[in-house]
Amino acid sequence: MRGVDLVGACRAFVSVSERGSFTLGAAAAGIPQPVASRRIAALEQHLGDRLFDRSTRRAVLTPFGRDVLPAAARLVRLADAFEHDARRARRRPLRLAVPDWCSARDLAHLDAEARDHDLVLDFRPAPPAERAGLVRTQEVRAALTAVPEDEARWRVPLGVAAAVPPAAHTVYLETLRVGRGDDGPARRVWLQPEDDVPHIRDRLTHLRDALGLRPSQVVTAESLVTAVADVLGTADLLLCSEAQAAELDLHWRPLGEVRLVRGYALAATYSDDSERLRPLSRSIGRCLGET
Repeated sequence: MRGVDLVGACRAFVSVSERGSFTLGAAAAGIPQPVASRRIAALEQHLGDRLFDRSTRRAVLTPFGRDVLPAAARLVRLADAFEHDARRARRRPLRLAVPDWCSARDLAHLDAEARDHDLVLDFRPAPPAERAGLVRTQEVRAALTAVPEDEARWRVPLGVAAAVPPAAHTVYLETLRVGRGDDGPARRVWLQPEDDVPHIRDRLTHLRDALGLRPSQVVTAESLVTAVADVLGTADLLLCSEAQAAELDLHWRPLGEVRLVRGYALAATYSDDSERLRPLSRSIGRCLGET
């Protein structure tokens, strides 16, 4: 039906026929009366016959109009059902893989903002390697993946945090070197699973070796909880972001010898999902610890 909205024309036709009035039918269809008249006239021209008897003041169906009305009503019902299903499909939660240390508070704010954009999020907390795998296997529709700083959309500088405030404003790992006369245990730097990725772990272990620290002085913990527990009970340090240290009630300092950054990118199965998440970029950054 070139140049004519078939569904809109049928909707006007059905509405006017049900109410016996062009004025009432147009109001019920949510359109001005002249628009309803034009749509019905275009439909009559397309079908090749009159739908209403124009010789009366009421909207009376012609025999042709009565014959085609049931099909027009079915088309309108199908169009309504299609729009309903489309709205429901759009509200289907978008499953997003996120770091498993993200706070419930930050994720809740992200979820609330997403709903303002007609988007429902379903969070899947996971460590870095698992997040990348989940999006490859399409178990999630999108994931915040760990990437090097130069590939990142979000960047979170890392430092070290301690239970007791360090005396210096910047911590140099060379101060952890154990001297010959030192009797106490060697202080350690704990990596949480989130930072057990090559662009962070390998740079830190290379620095450890270059400074002459013991291999056991840079350790990857099984979980963030166990890493924090060790730091709370010792003079050890936790590699983390400033925002994460504040949440854990630890005292954070930047590192002196090396710049370490958590980089994050958004990996999505469908490009449309990336576009739908784009307005949430700032809230996502807050969840990741950007300041």
